[in-house]
This record gives sequence, structure tokens and C-alpha cells, in this order.
Amino acid sequence: MKIYHHIDEFTPLSNAVVTIGTFDGVHQGHRQIIAQLKELAQQTGGETVILTFFPHPRMIIHPEDQDLKLITTIHERAQLLEALGVDHLIITPFSRDFSNQTAEAYIRDVLVNRIGTRRIIIGYDHRFGKDRQGGIADLQKAAPVYGFEVIEIPEQDINDVAVSSTRIREALMVSDIDKANTFLGYPFFITGKVIRGNQIGRQLGYPTANLLVEEGYKLIPADGIFAATVKIGDEEFKGMAYIGHRPTINGMTRNIEVNIFDFDRDIYNQTLQMNFIHFVRHDVKFTSLEGLKEQLAQDRVEVLKMLDS
Repeated sequence: MKIYHHIDEFTPLSNAVVTIGTFDGVHQGHRQIIAQLKELAQQTGGETVILTFFPHPRMIIHPEDQDLKLITTIHERAQLLEALGVDHLIITPFSRDFSNQTAEAYIRDVLVNRIGTRRIIIGYDHRFGKDRQGGIADLQKAAPVYGFEVIEIPEQDINDVAVSSTRIREALMVSDIDKANTFLGYPFFITGKVIRGNQIGRQLGYPTANLLVEEGYKLIPADGIFAATVKIGDEEFKGMAYIGHRPTINGMTRNIEVNIFDFDRDIYNQTLQMNFIHFVRHDVKFTSLEGLKEQLAQDRVEVLKMLDS
């Protein structure tokens, strides 16, 4: 898959089969749309193009809204789309100037002249252009003028996508990992750089890799202990993940860390991917470090059962 970080980097195609959206999570609902996109491209000898935007439009239009949390970072989204076999991903920087284009200019200048759209798969309720005035009716009107075809994604399919995204976010916020993973079609994951912690885990006999997630908009599950797998390069390991404020030692900051089983390497400053497989328990405060250590031993046994089942 070729990735373009601005539409000006893209060379127009002779037969582009296009869809547009944020595709946050690239979940089961999105995958149905992408499968349809690929099938249409195969039938017509075209190339698949996904046009997405970053930052998320809400970040620009409503910068005061700090509540927006996304299932995937833009890099994770690209990784998932590449695995699905998309040909081209255009990540267009969303700005107020971009949002102020008229619907007609957006169709002519972006979809036709900059991409070379010959077929576009789009939701019945997709809005674009200044004040979101453009919609599928505008595309259908412009189609014969510019020589492209519009394939409408029906209301039920769009509702399924919206419901999936909402349910995934809601599930992660209460650590319902099983439900989130079912809707995603793969384990929810966090990508982060390994940074130095205060070595409390090492003192307890459960050394952890502390993760720094630099993207503040990335959704982090509710606090607790999780059965996880950890991907470092091409290798994958079993592990026990923790999210929380470490109440037993009166921690002040929220931590994301993972005890990688049977692992003893220096991985500081490396980037790893932590996959959440199952939720184990909520975070609780113990009366002593010894009590915490005993619980961690039980957690490890439980995690191994979950990962081996």
C-alpha cells in the first residue's frame, strides 16, 4: 500500500475506485465496505483508494472538545488498512480552509482532478464541503458531468458501522475487551515506546515495560490487569498488562505497562505493540507490597490460562 500524507503527493489514476471516511478502528463494519471496494476494483480493473483525514475534523472544528478519543492512531489505522490490501491511502491534513471548500469544488478539484475517481462507494449520509452542505445528491448530480459512478452504502450498513464504533469505545471504557475485540475482528492494541519506570515491578519479581503513548487522542481502556500479547518486531510474546495509577504505592500518574513472560532483554526506546486479549481484574489498592506480589502471582496463572485456552 502506498501512503500519501497530502493529496498533492498523489498522482491521479486512470481508474480510481474510492471511498472516504475516518475508518477509526478499521473494524468489522469498515471491513465489509473495504471488501466491497476491493471487489469493485477487481471487477473493473481499477485501483482502490481510501481518502481519510487527519487530524480528525472534530479536532479542528471544535478544538475546545478534549473528549474525543479514537480507537486507533493514524499510524495504527494505516497499518490495519495495509494488511487488508488497500492500494492507496491518502491522509489529507484537515484544516478550516479545506472544510470551507464548496461541495462543487471538492468534487471537481479533489475527487476528479486530484484522484481520478471513476467509482466512489459512499454512505447515504456522507457530508462534505463548506458547512457540510454537500451530500450524495451532489455526487449523483456531478457523476455524469465528470464521468464517475456513485455506489451508495445503504442506511442499515452505515448504522452498523456507527453502532460498532460506539460500542467499541463504550466497551473499552469499561474494560470489556471481549466485546471490543468481537466488533473489531482483531485484538485491540496500543503502540508505544518503552520508557524507564521506577522499577517497582522489578522489585516485586514482575519487571514491566512502561509504555509511552504519545498520541493524546488514543483511547486507553479502563484501569485493570489484562491478558496480553506483545509484538516486538516480528516476534510475539505472552504477557500481563497493567493500566492504572498504582494505588498501592500511592502513584500519581496513570501508567501503561506490561510484564512480558520469560523475557529478559533491554528494550528501552523500542516501540512495541501490546494486544489486549482478555480482561482479568480491576485495579485495587493492597495494604502492602507483599499482598500485591501474592495477587500478581495469581494473576499470572490466570493470564496463562486465558492465553493458552
